[in-house]
Amino acid sequence: MALGFALFAGTAAEVIRASAREAEALGYSSFWVNHPGSTDGLAALAQAAGQTQRIALGVGVIPLHTRGPESIVAGVRDTRLPVGRLLLGVGSPNPRSLERVRAGVAALRAQLSTRIVVAALGPKMCRLAGEVADGVLLNWLTPEYARRSADLVREGATAAGRPAPTIYAYVRLSLGTAAGARVVEEADRYARIPAYAANFERMGVKPVDTAIAVQAPGAIRTALEPWRGAVDEVVLRAVTASDRLEETVALVQAAKPV
Repeated sequence: MALGFALFAGTAAEVIRASAREAEALGYSSFWVNHPGSTDGLAALAQAAGQTQRIALGVGVIPLHTRGPESIVAGVRDTRLPVGRLLLGVGSPNPRSLERVRAGVAALRAQLSTRIVVAALGPKMCRLAGEVADGVLLNWLTPEYARRSADLVREGATAAGRPAPTIYAYVRLSLGTAAGARVVEEADRYARIPAYAANFERMGVKPVDTAIAVQAPGAIRTALEPWRGAVDEVVLRAVTASDRLEETVALVQAAKPV
């Protein structure tokens, strides 16, 4: 099972740069940032691109209902992101999410020769992602439900007569009590989003139960074991106590691939 590492796009540029360098040196497969409304994830990812040569670079994900394909293409070109390494994540909430994603992926493919990753939560989006995407990004799931989602993705790919996309899963990771408290805060925010609330109810778990919150570095490897075989790559979304350079790089090191 491959491992990626992810940060909040609003993290200080020096932290993004140092973490990306360390992730590449330690053998992570990918380095990601998100795309919150207040911060341009493509610009943040460009900070990582300038410090690395090999590692895949992901943005997870740009919402197509607020930023259309033309704007995304312009952003990729303006930031000079290396399209050969880019994992361009897109997604959309309801209503019309399926229609918007299908059209958006087609428009992006017409202009960019990069891998396109679709954020998928419900069964219909998982199948659609299998039909049209190069990768699928799952989020806030247990390993068991990630396996079920992966099966739906592969069903969609088979029906479309194309290879199955690479399946990624964002998994929150914290180390220590203060960082663990921030995971709980973030989980509570997602629990107030209707689509995620419905998914947590289907799984029968609290949002925080999908995260890895440990007190010691040695516990990370054990906590990752249930994910083995569930997806192609677990992307460890770092949650630290204060987003400082030292603690973030320390988390990159503590969770390094073996």
